[in-house]
Amino acid sequence: MQIEAYLFFGGNCEEALGFYRQCLGGEVPTLMRYGGSPMDNGQLPAGWKEKVMHATFESTGARFMASDGMPGEPPPSYGGFSMALHLPGDVERARRTFDALAEGGRVAVPFSPPFWGGHFGMLTDRFGVPWMVTTDQ
Repeated sequence: MQIEAYLFFGGNCEEALGFYRQCLGGEVPTLMRYGGSPMDNGQLPAGWKEKVMHATFESTGARFMASDGMPGEPPPSYGGFSMALHLPGDVERARRTFDALAEGGRVAVPFSPPFWGGHFGMLTDRFGVPWMVTTDQ
């Protein structure tokens, strides 16, 4: 069994995936657009043919899925969860990743040593996605 996050971006998924490639490294091995799909049936709004119907993001053994969502849906509102990123044994890489994800977003808990050890920080990135970044050093 595998549980994976699926993020919806309401129209800027491709931009978000580029941001995550820059921050996390990795690649987007799957990217399907609405154009040419069964949803491209004459009722698809203009401008949605190039939107992302489904994508996967993979980096260092981790994976999440993403989409622009369905045309006409309200913008996403992320609440009640965080993307949790653990970078074992590399505090400098964890700090760089935290800082990259925080660019243009909002830091809730600065990346620093918490009382339980290691390093920890919380942020909401520029796309509204909440993140927790940890390392054991």
